[in-house]
Amino acid sequence: MIDEKKRQSALDAMKILDTPRDERVDRITRMAQELFDVPMVSVNLLDNDRQWSKSSVGLGSRETPRKYAFCESTIQQTGTLVIEDLKQDEAFAASPYVEGAPHLRFYAGHPLQAPGGEQVGALCLIDTKPRELDEQERDLLEDLARWVQTELAQQQELDHAVVVQRAQTPRNLPQPAGFTVTAGSAPAGCVSGDFHDVALRGDQLRVTLADVMGKGLGAGIIASAVRASMRTAPERSLQATVAEIDSLLEQDIGDLHMFVTMFCADIDTRTGQISYVDGGHSLSFIHRADGSWEHLESTGLPLAMGMGEPHGLNTVQLHPGDALLSCSDGLLDLLDLEDPYGQVEQVLREQGLEGAVKEALRRAEQAKAPDDVTVVVVRRDS
Repeated sequence: MIDEKKRQSALDAMKILDTPRDERVDRITRMAQELFDVPMVSVNLLDNDRQWSKSSVGLGSRETPRKYAFCESTIQQTGTLVIEDLKQDEAFAASPYVEGAPHLRFYAGHPLQAPGGEQVGALCLIDTKPRELDEQERDLLEDLARWVQTELAQQQELDHAVVVQRAQTPRNLPQPAGFTVTAGSAPAGCVSGDFHDVALRGDQLRVTLADVMGKGLGAGIIASAVRASMRTAPERSLQATVAEIDSLLEQDIGDLHMFVTMFCADIDTRTGQISYVDGGHSLSFIHRADGSWEHLESTGLPLAMGMGEPHGLNTVQLHPGDALLSCSDGLLDLLDLEDPYGQVEQVLREQGLEGAVKEALRRAEQAKAPDDVTVVVVRRDS
């Protein structure tokens, strides 16, 4: 006998119920329909008093009463349940789905387990005529069910990664007197390989933007680790911080041929002086009050390249009316490369500082940008 309370808790923790259809799971149900040549296939989850379908082909409603669910019997055992003729089976002959429409006659289901092993549902095959499943077909159904389990577990892991990354995105940007700070990010997928951070410590406003080579979950995990390292021992100088992260990344991911470009700056809110380290990022600029642009040169190679070269420290002055703008290379896909400065200038003029950042992210989402897009802008107002 299964522990229903524990089973239900495991299902709830997966956070799959009542979510939209998922093409990764749908393709498995379509494949099962073709391989077994049955009219109906469904991925069902047993929730309290209902059976809910994450994916199905050949069936209408996504939800049915649990008391009539054939999959209820499937989750009570560990192996595949096959009912060759429902009408001749004592336990199922009186079912309203057998006696009435759609007059089902065949059912085969294999349990689906939560990450902890709790049986939360089943992948099932259904037909309106009796049939058999040989040993090879039973093994195939089990393999497909395990595939479904993997997809559902990966989605849960991805959801957790998204939550972790969102927790590390600054929710309230500091707004020191005389400055306006705005920033945002639009991931190409669910998880971004970019990250930005803005923190105020005394009179120093530290601005960081990093871009991990690639995108997706792997890049997002590394980006989160780099951000966490940046937050450790905030009293360290920029050069010491970048040097330590560079060394750690080289040890951890150097053999993976991945690298991280980074722009990190300390802005003195009393004087407007910017001290910065640029590790191969080279996508930071000063937009002067007179409309001119000044490109901030890179002071070293990307992190984790293993070249052992120190990153230099440069300074630049931010005068009243000037703005520091740093972005990830995903923004380049959205700009007119014939006149990128002019295009940014126009958006800034028409929509203002905050509006310009929102517009960049809107365009990224609308265009389904192939790379993550992150923008940070700090303007000295007075």
